[in-house]
Amino acid sequence: MRAGRISKACAVALAAVLALGACTATPPNPDGPTSSATPAVGGNVTVLETNPFSSFNTSSVTGQTDINTKIDYATHSGFNYVESNLKIVKNEQFGKYQKVSDNPLTIKYTINSGVQWSDGAPVTAADLMLQWAAASGYFNDATLDANFKVSKGNSYFHFAGETTGLSQTEMPVIGDEGTSLTLKYTTPYSDWETALGSSVNVPAHIVSVRTGLKDTDALTALLQKAPKGDPSAPLPVNPDLKKVSDFWNTGFDTKSMPDPSLALSNGPFLVKSITADKELVLTRNADYTWGTIPMLDTVTVHYDANPESQIAALAAKTADVISPPATVDTLKALAAAKDVKVLQGQSLGFDQAVLNFDGVFTNPDYRRAFLSTLPRQEILDALVKPLEPKAAVLDSLVFREVQTPYKESARSNGSTDYAAVDIDKAKELLGGAKPSIRILYNKDDPARTQEFTLVAASATLAGFDVIDVGQSVDLWQLALKAGSFDVALFGWTANPTGSVQVPQIFKTGAVSNLNHFSNTVVDQLAEQLAVSSDDAKQNALKMQIDQLVIQAGYGLPLFTHVALSATGPHVSGVKFSPVNVGAWWNVADWKHVK
Repeated sequence: MRAGRISKACAVALAAVLALGACTATPPNPDGPTSSATPAVGGNVTVLETNPFSSFNTSSVTGQTDINTKIDYATHSGFNYVESNLKIVKNEQFGKYQKVSDNPLTIKYTINSGVQWSDGAPVTAADLMLQWAAASGYFNDATLDANFKVSKGNSYFHFAGETTGLSQTEMPVIGDEGTSLTLKYTTPYSDWETALGSSVNVPAHIVSVRTGLKDTDALTALLQKAPKGDPSAPLPVNPDLKKVSDFWNTGFDTKSMPDPSLALSNGPFLVKSITADKELVLTRNADYTWGTIPMLDTVTVHYDANPESQIAALAAKTADVISPPATVDTLKALAAAKDVKVLQGQSLGFDQAVLNFDGVFTNPDYRRAFLSTLPRQEILDALVKPLEPKAAVLDSLVFREVQTPYKESARSNGSTDYAAVDIDKAKELLGGAKPSIRILYNKDDPARTQEFTLVAASATLAGFDVIDVGQSVDLWQLALKAGSFDVALFGWTANPTGSVQVPQIFKTGAVSNLNHFSNTVVDQLAEQLAVSSDDAKQNALKMQIDQLVIQAGYGLPLFTHVALSATGPHVSGVKFSPVNVGAWWNVADWKHVK
């Protein structure tokens, strides 16, 4: 049983790029110690997190951070959530959603009576309408330059996620005395089930008051009257809409405890207090009845970016749950600590080597030559095997190992052609040429630096002239977006459900197509994928895309990231999950152990 949901925005594009630390030892016993202590209802659990809390709106560009997402997850709820097995589960205690029509695709959301914000105000269709306004990009008419800055027009809601799905909807219709909202899609959309329903986290009645509107009816009327944005014909700024969107963008950002109206909950916990950069305390939401009822009275969150001191706090029993980077040094220290249980497994993150199709790698022989030099097994042995001895090279750009179709796709997509380094084949394909290639990576990450060293050494043996264009942590993503590379070594995080991310990465000109890859057949399959809601058909289409992109020399996957949490003796019920909130995914089930 769980209480929350996985935010759709948090699985998107470059915000999800992960880093790995250096590695070296044998993992401790994952089963941890046994204890004769008895779990009890009530009590407190203390969690150490790396970064301090900064916003109550995780859907905004400034609010979408790792810790904000975890707190949001514990304090808000919605129509569905994603289990640790990556299956979507409906939360019909919150409300119901139903497909009214397939053609056109029409979805009706109805919120149950009694579901409310922690100030007693009901959760209504106005909250859904505001969420749709932000997540659809409906009103934006901005044109962005090469650096993603607005060159003309207006960008109202700064939504941190991908707007592809909800941008294909008409103005929603509110009904049933303000308890339902109906969405009609102009084109079918495969991931409609998670497009709007996973979380309701911004209270429309507070946004209304804070922006000078009388009430949520006035806010809804404003949104209904505002015209749809058209970047080809931008309109003068709408001042009332801008007030609303500006407040939505940053009005919930804070490092200390704000006015309570800005910290409202509709989930199992609510925020009781915040001490800037030091502590955040969650307390049980006494009115919450539309999901799993929390076992704990409070959850206290402290911040500590140092893995060593996190582990020391766990050993000293001043912390109960930690999630340090998965490194060999971390695992060695956990193995030496007493009364510690380690939760370790595969995440949805993975590393890859991607080739830029605009430059030297327009030549397909050069692409195949470089991929023949990729020391994928050597990289795995150096970076992952010390953490997870059973780890294997990742063999799909579309599926993760925790997903059912992975094995079948890996056997047929062509990745086996690059199972081992073949320098002789690479030399033959180069035909005596010595092309210069720029390899981009985050040089502040020791693991990526080691990755680069291994890749560069192997490519040089085949005749490539390798140019190190590694950038610091604050610059390498800008270089990636600008296409300033021939090979890029970086991480990505897959969506826990659905298929929308595949067209966003591989379709010609798509928002996350960072290497100018273009294939007309892939484009056709991606279009079919975006409109298909049948799981079997989606998997068949994704398998075809997986095969086409690998055979075209897009690049190769390297390995799946290892996720790690650890708990002390005074907490039980914490379980591993590959989803983006990690151990927090079942926070309502945690129990204090005396």
